[in-house]
Amino acid sequence: MFDIGFTELLLISIVALLVLGPERLPKAARTVGALLRKARSSFDSVRQEVEREIRDEELKRTLKEFQRPDELIREAVAPLEQEAREVSNAVRKADDQAIR
Repeated sequence: MFDIGFTELLLISIVALLVLGPERLPKAARTVGALLRKARSSFDSVRQEVEREIRDEELKRTLKEFQRPDELIREAVAPLEQEAREVSNAVRKADDQAIR
């Protein structure tokens, strides 16, 4: 996360031991650990939320792509249905004239 090597960690530990002393160092280490845990937890929750939003947007986009062909099909079928009605009406008229 912070890209700290062993030698840097050792140096930080020695400086912390000198500055804080052996009595306060364990409590400070626990506090730093807790803060890092909270920061990592917050970062993970934000990352999960962003990933969830991205997935939701992708699903919405996919749904729109699937709905678009339905609209195109309806637009293409409407004139055919109109033609079928006109043909059906013409056949009925022809039948009516044939019966008379």
